[in-house]
Amino acid sequence: MILRALKSRTPKIAAVAAALALTLSGCGGGAQPDAGGPVTLRFTWWGSDVRHKMTQELIDTFEAKNPNIKIEGEYGDWSGYWDKLATQVASQQAPDVIQMDLQYLGEYSKRGALLDLKDVDLSKFDKAAADAGKTPDGQFAVTAGMNALVVLANPSLVSASGVTLPDDQSWTWKDYEHTAADITAKGKAGTYGSGPVTGDASFNLWLRQHGKSLFTSDGKLGFDEADAKGFFEFQADLRDAKSVPPASILTEEASAPLDQTGMATNKFALGWMWSNQLGALTKASGQPLEIKRPPSTDGNAKSAQQYYKASQFWSASSRTKHPKEAQQFIDFLANSVEAGEIALADRGIPGNSEVRAAITPKLSAVDAATASFIDDIADEVGDSPAVPPAGASPAGEILTRFSSDVHFGRLSPEEAAKKAIEELKSGLS
Repeated sequence: MILRALKSRTPKIAAVAAALALTLSGCGGGAQPDAGGPVTLRFTWWGSDVRHKMTQELIDTFEAKNPNIKIEGEYGDWSGYWDKLATQVASQQAPDVIQMDLQYLGEYSKRGALLDLKDVDLSKFDKAAADAGKTPDGQFAVTAGMNALVVLANPSLVSASGVTLPDDQSWTWKDYEHTAADITAKGKAGTYGSGPVTGDASFNLWLRQHGKSLFTSDGKLGFDEADAKGFFEFQADLRDAKSVPPASILTEEASAPLDQTGMATNKFALGWMWSNQLGALTKASGQPLEIKRPPSTDGNAKSAQQYYKASQFWSASSRTKHPKEAQQFIDFLANSVEAGEIALADRGIPGNSEVRAAITPKLSAVDAATASFIDDIADEVGDSPAVPPAGASPAGEILTRFSSDVHFGRLSPEEAAKKAIEELKSGLS
């Protein structure tokens, strides 16, 4: 879920995609009708020990309300999660309920490994949040928590520079570049106006504001070389204005753990992050960071084509023998106020608006600020981006790498655009 983290995951993504390509084709349609009587569901997720304990509390609460259904938890950390899941699916031993990630949703849904969640109630979800787990073939995932792409500001560093930030409802990309350059020039030595503005998330927002998209609903690239050239030209502008650090520092930033990034160590006054990272970065930096909207092309937040991204999803195996109960459990996780009061913002801000309203008074100040921001931009959010197709998982790493080449001066924006598109197209199934 971290903007910079795709690079370190690329070998794993490739390995999982290869396993899926070899083993999942034609595996759909295996669900069997329920035979009645007690039901046991296997449920898998990744996360910290805190999440594991909280998720067990969710399970206990659900089982108390549904004594005929037993949930067996299977959990671990991110590093081994996807290899294990791919092996389980390939051997037709997939868990019934699966914590899913956007990077892999296209792979698993295309191969027929996921159940169409027709019976999960999404009526209280914002349309963009509901559609985040939807492909042209069905609703294969339900948002477990919502994020939005944001600019985090460090007021201490901004104040030290004497620069005034523009209104985030009306600033443009050029305003952002100039403001960050001013902060670099006038701020504390060793600090910079902005961290990197690279990767698939910022590029997708750029494209959406230019009437394009990263991917289309039929699994193609939604942009051409001219669009990519414009984004890489913006990278060159940031470099030349010294809005961002030198390329060598940006390279280190791309692989740094979240708590060692420039925003966490008070080196960047502005940083492009996901909204649910506010808490961790506030804690690491020791500063009261503020959420700002990303810039727009025309200085109008209403047309900025902001979008919601699921921090995680709930999915179910297409081979579950208990599709009714699997969806019943997912419905509880997604729509129960009681579940929301247990989970709070651990997996992001709830997609269900009623659950979100119920838990907001119970959130920490930082999580409450994130929830408030999610609500504030509701009428600025455009349609949900298309689910990335199979083979699209390395897109973030590819775009970051070619942005780095531009920052180092190894490639021109035109050359970077051409090569990036070639590499992105070669990976799509």
